[in-house]
Amino acid sequence: MNALSLFFDRIANWKVLLLIIAIYISFPAYFLKDAETRINILAGKTLGPIDLTMGFTPERTLQMVAEYGDEARAYYATVESTIDVVYPITYAFLFGVILTLVYRKKRYKPFPYVNILPFVALIFDYLENITIVTMLKSYPDQSIVVASLCEFFKLGKWLTFAITIVLIIYGLLKMVPKMKKA
Repeated sequence: MNALSLFFDRIANWKVLLLIIAIYISFPAYFLKDAETRINILAGKTLGPIDLTMGFTPERTLQMVAEYGDEARAYYATVESTIDVVYPITYAFLFGVILTLVYRKKRYKPFPYVNILPFVALIFDYLENITIVTMLKSYPDQSIVVASLCEFFKLGKWLTFAITIVLIIYGLLKMVPKMKKA
């Protein structure tokens, strides 16, 4: 934990931030957008990915898996095993660098470790992806337990992501008065 936090403290600067932003933008702008479009085309209807749904609804998740159809399920499983393995690393690094830049001078607890919070979201995201791939590959066998785990991991991902965003906004707002003085 400390090593990862210190790693971000060493690498975080504006050049690294700009590089990671450029990499990050390619995912929602191209890779993930293209994947969602293709899933919907293969499914023959607009379903979108399970990853982006909100609320604890295992039954809806199982319904989506059924509605995708064979081709969309196969493609979606491939996306979860490739693009959606790299994307969490990208956003975890992006938010880790941002949190480091915002909270670097805050040495009191827990701020020295706030920059590793995005990696908690990454872990939840990977666990969510594992359950999604399991459901997609095991269809027509459906498990409410796996769907419930998926929803739990998805909830953990979104909550951690929301806390990260709130911390970034809070930190930036706290920086404004200092910037006005300078």
